[in-house]
Amino acid sequence: FSCEWAAAHFRFRPPHSDLAYALEAGKGGTRAILVAVQAHVLSYLLFTRKTECTHLERLCQVGRWEQGQALAMALAETLWAAGGGGRAVVCLITAPVTTMPHQGFRASSFTERVQLFEFSEKAAAQGFISDHIHCFRGEGSHGVILFLYSLLFSRTLER
Repeated sequence: FSCEWAAAHFRFRPPHSDLAYALEAGKGGTRAILVAVQAHVLSYLLFTRKTECTHLERLCQVGRWEQGQALAMALAETLWAAGGGGRAVVCLITAPVTTMPHQGFRASSFTERVQLFEFSEKAAAQGFISDHIHCFRGEGSHGVILFLYSLLFSRTLER
């Protein structure tokens, strides 16, 4: 992955601002993933979340915690759809590994540390993602790459 991909993570605009609902997108290839997730974030904030505010107020009064909940729901919803409605796989990074790569392969110090968590219920996947949302939002977390891996494993390599 390029430096741009390695640095990409899910980052919202400042909470309680006019664009509090919006994910920030850098230049390049990560935009396509961010746009797909953004659609689910908006759907959650406008139609699923319980609030007494009007539609426009719902988007402008989003706080940091609500941003995290919207992101967790969006990621879980997308992974569940990729898994055909019967499974979702979430990839997270573990501690550094000291194994040597197989001959002919170069260690990336990222892929070797990916750990898979499989869920057969969408609510369980969403709860897990919510509990580990910092793994997708944090600077230096490789959050977009982790989500891309999660999509691939949820969909399965065969499909």
